[in-house]
Amino acid sequence: MLAAWLLAARAVHASDARQAWPQGWPPPPSLREYTGIEINLREVARARHAFALDTGAAVQIVHGDIREVDYGSADAVVILDVLHYLDPHAQEQVLQRVRRALGPQGLLLLRVGDAAGGMRFALSKAVDRSVALVRRRRWIRLECRPLRAWERLLSGCGFRTHALPMSEGTPFVNVLLRAELA
Repeated sequence: MLAAWLLAARAVHASDARQAWPQGWPPPPSLREYTGIEINLREVARARHAFALDTGAAVQIVHGDIREVDYGSADAVVILDVLHYLDPHAQEQVLQRVRRALGPQGLLLLRVGDAAGGMRFALSKAVDRSVALVRRRRWIRLECRPLRAWERLLSGCGFRTHALPMSEGTPFVNVLLRAELA
């Protein structure tokens, strides 16, 4: 979905339509190359079909598990709402692999829920469990952390972080962590 959002944003920004892009917003990034990793084969097929229709997009969708797929090298890595599905050891291993994949000016954008968020976090967790139950047809264990614990984990993996709240106007407590190599 991220690649689709970025490509759509570029199209809107380039549009001749008046007021197409909000005034004062920076232009969206250009995608020279994009690799998405998805564990659900049905979602991979759907994404590959959609991007095949856009021949100008250098988008590759890989079917695999982020714990095992080769990341290659990257300028930026985005992980949205994924790590809490992994056990704590696997969370750290994925972040170490991301660090090795990033160049010296590399950037990690990581969206996580703040487990210290009280009832709003409980709602987020209930939604995640329900979605997982529908998709996987079983209950799964979620390995959630308070924001400060996510920041400590990232620091231990060699990142400097800056937390950006992103739940205003929603019932959730999601945080975007901007992490750069320390």
